[in-house]
Amino acid sequence: MTDKNQFCYLYLTCEDRPEADKITQTLLEKHLIACAKFLPVDCKFWWKEAITCGKEILVIMESRLDLFNEIEKVITPLHSYETFVLEAIPVSRVSKKATEWMNEQLRS
Repeated sequence: MTDKNQFCYLYLTCEDRPEADKITQTLLEKHLIACAKFLPVDCKFWWKEAITCGKEILVIMESRLDLFNEIEKVITPLHSYETFVLEAIPVSRVSKKATEWMNEQLRS
């Protein structure tokens, strides 16, 4: 299966809901994602040689692997973090109707 046909979940954490909304609205308008889901999360991570705790919004987006680089370019100027993490997880199977819907929504 080529990246062009490979659906994926994209995971991105954002500082807050307004930032997550701004980023996902832009990606949706550009047809780079088909859907976005939002979850509040508590997190702990290393940052500048210290363990940091915080609250973030985890955004789970549905897209295709071949759009990853373009999605990252769109996110970069919109995201407040000096270093944001965007991760892609390939999806092995998608139901027929969902595949049709996602193909209609995503940029060719």
